[in-house]
Amino acid sequence: MMVSVGRFRGLVLFALQTALLSGLMTSLVLAQEVENIEVENIEEHPLVPVLKIAEAGLKNIDANIVDYSATLIKRERVKGRLTPNQYLYIKVRHKPFSVYTVFLGPEEFKGREVIYVEGQNGGKLLAHEGRGWKARIGMVALKPDSPLAMEGQRYPITMMGMRMLTQRLMEVGQEDLRFDEVEVKNHEGVKINGRNSTCVEAIHPVPRKHFRYHRARVFIDDEWQMPVRFEAFLWPLKKDGKPVLVEQYTYVNVKFNNGFTDKDFDPQNEKYKFVKKKR
Repeated sequence: MMVSVGRFRGLVLFALQTALLSGLMTSLVLAQEVENIEVENIEEHPLVPVLKIAEAGLKNIDANIVDYSATLIKRERVKGRLTPNQYLYIKVRHKPFSVYTVFLGPEEFKGREVIYVEGQNGGKLLAHEGRGWKARIGMVALKPDSPLAMEGQRYPITMMGMRMLTQRLMEVGQEDLRFDEVEVKNHEGVKINGRNSTCVEAIHPVPRKHFRYHRARVFIDDEWQMPVRFEAFLWPLKKDGKPVLVEQYTYVNVKFNNGFTDKDFDPQNEKYKFVKKKR
């Protein structure tokens, strides 16, 4: 049977379209299967429930917490040395991000005040020492990450607060999702300053370059659903040794939504000592 050139071309085009459509459908099915496999694998990762808790906490902070005051107790390893506990009274406002701190102890830092307001003072913090010869210098303006501002500190003031802590935990957890070798434990009924909390502990048994910590523990207040303590450890320096504490932050005496105003983050505030009072 003779087939015209036009009909022959039509048959060829139809065959090609059928083949392409079949191949496309097969590719879509395979892609969907691969996507399902990837989702299943991610959902099986032990850190996923932890990230969900952190995400819920962050949403709660953004929706319900305008500002707060607290006593921050912190201990950090700086340049290989572990500092003694430092006690700070802090005020934090989320929009614009604002921080006021005054050191309550130890004695060498007592009276030091620091203010930082995002978008103000040229992006610099304002600070003054509480005692010693440095106190005579008066108020200084420093870049938050400058060597002088970072002296004795592990992180700049721009990373202070429970919201920043939650956000940093999420970033570290998301990085670790790419890797295995992690064990997650939950410890319920832990008391932090008399309040019930749940400790979520992530453990990396084997040192790897891509892991920041050997053990990281976040303590979540059961009522507030917010982190009130975080502590992290490096791997022991010798066999059967204890994990090495790197940083620890505890928030106590927390009071939410105080109605802080710009005056609370103003060095001219008469309750602060940034400016010497005239006699």
